[in-house]
Amino acid sequence: MTNNANSRPATPPADNAAWKEIVVKYQKPSMWAALWQITNTVVPFGALWYLMSLALPISWWLVVPLAILAGAFLVRVFIIFHDCGHGSYFKSRGANDFVGFLTGVLTFTPYYHWRWEHAIHHNSSGDLDKRGTGDVWTMTVQEYLESSRWKKFAYRLSRNPVVLFGIAPLTLFAVLQRFPSAKASERERHSVWAMNAAILGMALGLSWLVGLKAYIIIQLIILMVAGGAGVWMFYVQHQFEDVYWERGEEWSYVSAALEGSSFYKLPRVLQWFSGNIGYHHIHHLSPRIPNYNLEKCHKADPLFQQVKPITLFSSFKSATYRLWDEKNKKLVGYRALRELRKQHKTAPR
Repeated sequence: MTNNANSRPATPPADNAAWKEIVVKYQKPSMWAALWQITNTVVPFGALWYLMSLALPISWWLVVPLAILAGAFLVRVFIIFHDCGHGSYFKSRGANDFVGFLTGVLTFTPYYHWRWEHAIHHNSSGDLDKRGTGDVWTMTVQEYLESSRWKKFAYRLSRNPVVLFGIAPLTLFAVLQRFPSAKASERERHSVWAMNAAILGMALGLSWLVGLKAYIIIQLIILMVAGGAGVWMFYVQHQFEDVYWERGEEWSYVSAALEGSSFYKLPRVLQWFSGNIGYHHIHHLSPRIPNYNLEKCHKADPLFQQVKPITLFSSFKSATYRLWDEKNKKLVGYRALRELRKQHKTAPR
């Protein structure tokens, strides 16, 4: 592997219990921390909608910046939703489910259905043999070289930044999440229909307040900002040069967490809006840690601090990585294909 800022030191073996003793201290939810986070997140989000309703008769030049800011707050709302899905936000399962459903309405995300798919992501992240659910479509170099022309075109299109961070997030939150997966259980399917009904009720109420056309425009802006930022965060957390990918038999939970999930070190204001989820290595090591305890856990032991951070500036390089090179165990861009194609042709079958 290359020796760069994103390189990871070797992680302890999966049977090493040291990390378990550390993280258990930070798995305890705090009702006051949770309620305060809801207050400083959901209340401002609602206040921004109210301000937009007042600004509409004056000028769209006032509305659009408020909608963009509301999109930033919606990212933080989604982190609350996310923690409820892990059962980590409150001690009470009922409280997690209740707040998870309400924040799901705001984020256009069906709670139980998303929770089911996200659990699959946590159990398969970094496993090359279990790709396809709750992750970004990632092909190996060999898979790409052996694909049809149309599949290559589809893959390149899906990896285009405009599609990946613009069109895809809006399509996901506004359209795709309105329909349950064919593999979903009855409860997950029902959660999609219940969420659709709740979202429709919210849309009718806000349309009555600001007008249908204004609601659609404002909601689209908010979803584009929040969805684009959210997908970017998720992408950077699992798509960097020396990220961890292994086949099933070689896959390690600890390595997938500490080497396959980034420590995205953001400026304080962006860390606040993203609900500390940049400490993604800690989150994958223990999803039971609520977001308001992630930074404390990271600072608690040198084991976690060995994970080299990805900064806001260095993270932009992640957009150039397209394919997983199994031989060299790193993500590469399309420019590397020429040499890799030669190796593929000369390799023994």
